[in-house]
Amino acid sequence: MEHASSWDFTLANYDAVWAFLVQLGLLLIFMMIGNILRRTIPFFRKCLIPSALLGGATLLVVDIIAKQCGFMLVDNRLMQVITYHCLAIGFASMTLKTEKSTHKTNRSQVLEFGALQGGTYMLQAFVGLGITLLMFLFTRSGKKVISYICGLILPLAFGQGPGNALSWDINFTNIPATQFAGNGSFGLSLASIGFVVASVFGVLYINIHKKKGTLFVRKGEPMDEAAIRLEEEKYEIPDSESVDKFTIQAGFVALAYAISFGFMCLLGVISDFTNSIAWGFNFLWASLAAMLIKAIVKKLRKHDLMHREYINNYQMDRISGFSFDLMIVAGVSAIEINDIKNYILPIVILSVVGAAITFVYIRKVAKECFKGFEHEFFLMSFGTLTGTASNGVILMKEVDPGLRTPTSSLYILSNFPAMVMIAPLLLLLGFAGKSLTNTIIAFAIFFVLWVAYTVFLFRRRIFKKKYENMPVEVWTEE
Repeated sequence: MEHASSWDFTLANYDAVWAFLVQLGLLLIFMMIGNILRRTIPFFRKCLIPSALLGGATLLVVDIIAKQCGFMLVDNRLMQVITYHCLAIGFASMTLKTEKSTHKTNRSQVLEFGALQGGTYMLQAFVGLGITLLMFLFTRSGKKVISYICGLILPLAFGQGPGNALSWDINFTNIPATQFAGNGSFGLSLASIGFVVASVFGVLYINIHKKKGTLFVRKGEPMDEAAIRLEEEKYEIPDSESVDKFTIQAGFVALAYAISFGFMCLLGVISDFTNSIAWGFNFLWASLAAMLIKAIVKKLRKHDLMHREYINNYQMDRISGFSFDLMIVAGVSAIEINDIKNYILPIVILSVVGAAITFVYIRKVAKECFKGFEHEFFLMSFGTLTGTASNGVILMKEVDPGLRTPTSSLYILSNFPAMVMIAPLLLLLGFAGKSLTNTIIAFAIFFVLWVAYTVFLFRRRIFKKKYENMPVEVWTEE
């Protein structure tokens, strides 16, 4: 009788047994190192630099030194895979949360918040493309050609973070017509700079306006999160059940991602076009699957077919927070310096111009549409549209620790309209990458959409006669 080939758990089977766990351990250890650096170095703490970003940057530096000594510490491919999946897991867990608005909000401001996000994405897209199209025209006859498509990664890196920037960087790299060789590192570099922009510019904004006397910290105690969790848990499964409550939450997230994976597989076999949009939007399909699960759970609860509240907002926050922290550390450490040597100039120009236009545009919209809490709204939006939602929340809480303005509620309620308004950009990514002509067409579409969203946001000022008898929505503290 023949025996199956045996194997052991020693270093002889390092790749099969130890490789993933060692890389995961590195991420977690350097995440803690980043937190230590943030807490012990006042500059990092005052600038609100995320601990995950510091941890990823430290791991990147250590890896560069290790490579100089002939030792490979970081598995770049595995880190890219972790970044890719953590984005979708984070979006799925965020979407599964039960949306609870803590303030009275009106529909027009919800739509305006969505339009602002859509308008900022379109602005970053057509400006980014405009920059790299010009650079391509000036370098196309030389030895080092700057790809015309790489500017389209700007809204993905600033608006959605490392996961989607990495995904589409690799997609564009795999299309010969783009003459692009970012190999993921271009997008990851832009996304990392976006976190710094969100933190540093946000802190400068707060300090400048405090000195001017135009911004004050909202008085009021922060919300008692423990009391909120206690109230939520009255209707949830108890911790003493045979399965841990956190396991149930992880199961819901896994179910959402499994459904999205099945949908991606289906899109992959339908046609070349659907295949081109399937795998780069894993976060979007995961969010849609989470919406479906949440709707089903709500229906079951309504008809008394499910007697307990199985989805816990607090623990979903922990899953999304962990996923995004892991994504940032992995994304930064996965940057390959050799891959970005030829792209230093476009990275610098895109970062500087992208930060400037985003700052000015959001500031103008905040003053126009969100009077009474324009500073809180600006900080939340700017942090989110250059870094991640956590950056926006951190900045906003610096001036509104008790969440007394409706900013956070508007953000929650605007998720769906924002997704609809951003959708054209996401759908045109594959189209734009096919040729220079397609890129120019996409550039024109992004510009037209930006104009349309901006006209909507400034409609009261543009159409003064039509709106002169309508009340201006101004939020004030009671």
